[in-house]
Amino acid sequence: MYVDSSVVGGKFNTRLVEQTKPFWDAVERGEITIIVSDVLIDELKDAPERAREFYRSLPESLIERVVSMDESDDLAERYIAEKVVGESNLADCKHIALATLAHADVLVSWNFKHIVNIDRIRGYNSINEKLGYPRIEIRPPYPYEVIHGET
Repeated sequence: MYVDSSVVGGKFNTRLVEQTKPFWDAVERGEITIIVSDVLIDELKDAPERAREFYRSLPESLIERVVSMDESDDLAERYIAEKVVGESNLADCKHIALATLAHADVLVSWNFKHIVNIDRIRGYNSINEKLGYPRIEIRPPYPYEVIHGET
């Protein structure tokens, strides 16, 4: 599952910690391999130290890394050109593009305004389909949404 910085930060956000904990517990048990990108790493530079420390503590065996490339940058720019979101949301679009190109099973995020939003999801997937890319599943990291067998 591709994770954005909101899921790392959610571990410490008082409004999200209880909903985020089962996700990270499943990761730490090895039930989920997370996909992280250079975009997430860049965003963590401005995150609170405890979020950066938590991320650094994750075992490498649980992480798949992807990096931005021309193809992902072009796809992200296309989301903006087609007005799925505005220009100020380029990093969000890069997350979507990288998760798409990595063939992530799911992109998980707490960003309901620009990512986990039915109209945005339809927009991202419409462009993906138009360009021959796969659809991307986008969900919040609720255990019953993304962790098999959780109820």
